[in-house]
Amino acid sequence: MLRDPFEAEDLTQETFVLVLRKIHTFRGESAFSSWLYRLATNLVLMRFRKKTPESTSLNETDEAAKGSDLSSEIGGLDPHLSGLFDRLNIQAAVDLLPAGCKTTFILHDVEGYQHKEIAGILGCSVGNSKAQLHRARTRLRKMLREPQTAVLGRHKAAWDSLALAGD
Repeated sequence: MLRDPFEAEDLTQETFVLVLRKIHTFRGESAFSSWLYRLATNLVLMRFRKKTPESTSLNETDEAAKGSDLSSEIGGLDPHLSGLFDRLNIQAAVDLLPAGCKTTFILHDVEGYQHKEIAGILGCSVGNSKAQLHRARTRLRKMLREPQTAVLGRHKAAWDSLALAGD
C-alpha cells in the first residue's frame, strides 16, 4: 500500500506496538489475523491522511531545471497564451481586410463554401471570387509577418478612427 519499504517497516513496528496497547479490545469474534490486518490497514490509511503533499520550492525547481531539458520555464512562452495571441492577431488582420476580400475569405476559408457558391451568394463571377480570395490571403500573409503589436496596434487605430468618425 505504501510503495516505500522503509515507511512500511516503520508502520509494521507501529502496528505491533498498537497490538500490545489494544490487545484487550480483541473480542475473538473473528480470526486474530483479520483483526491484525485491520489494525495495520487503519494505520496506513491514517498515515495517508496525515501526510502533507510534497512541496517543492522555486529554488529547487530552478536547480533541477538547469540539469534537465524542461520546455516550460518560469517567464518562458506559454503555448496556450501564444495561441491566444495568434488568434487575436489573425482576427485583427482579418478585420483590417477590405470588405470584398474579407467576405470572400470568411466564406471560403472559414465557412467552407466553394467558389461557385460564393459567386452565387455575392452575385459575382467565379474568377472574381478566386481573385478576392487570393488578395485576402496575400494581405493576411503580409500583415501577419509583422510583429504582433503592429497588427493589433493598427487594429486599435482603425477602431479609434471609426469611433471618432461616429461622434
